[in-house]
Amino acid sequence: MARYRDSKCKLCRNEGAKLFLKGDRCYTQKCAFDRRPYGTGPHGQARKKMSEYAIQLREKQKVRRTYGVLEKPFYNTFVAATRQKGVTGTILLQRLETRLDNIIYRSGLALSRSHARQLVMHGHVLVNGKRVDIPSYLVSLNDQITFAPKSHKDLKAQLELRASAAVIPGWLEANLEKLEAKMILMPERQDVDATLKENLIIEYYSR
Repeated sequence: MARYRDSKCKLCRNEGAKLFLKGDRCYTQKCAFDRRPYGTGPHGQARKKMSEYAIQLREKQKVRRTYGVLEKPFYNTFVAATRQKGVTGTILLQRLETRLDNIIYRSGLALSRSHARQLVMHGHVLVNGKRVDIPSYLVSLNDQITFAPKSHKDLKAQLELRASAAVIPGWLEANLEKLEAKMILMPERQDVDATLKENLIIEYYSR
């Protein structure tokens, strides 16, 4: 399976925003974006006038990298959103938010989305009692997310190292002691990062 192997801090610097790709490190003084909030390379600090296309591309890349989705699956998610009734941009964000790996991260059961993806792919996660190893699996309302018993000890030890407590959104219900989570409401637009500009993504793919 294809995956990004280069420095995650480079992604934040090149997108000009903190994407929180490295868990609690992003909240410490070690955060590369806080120390060098400009692009990588010798021309990273140069002021660049961006075209309309470049602005749309950068927003698409920022959202894609935030959720850790490669280009083809991200485009397929966009296409699926256009086929549903409702506001395409909101549906796109809902489909990204209800991915299994994202829900595990948002529930405070993983240090980062990449950590959550690893837990899923290694077979630690159960949905309604059945093992699911597909990070892009779309969670439905009231699906019960748990972890295999053999995974509890190691995962709890990892979560104890967190520098800050997880802020669990209102559309999720989580028990960090039992390592359980459930989606009790469908996330609305106001529940998703307000800095994301989904309209630019729609314009990008509509060119």
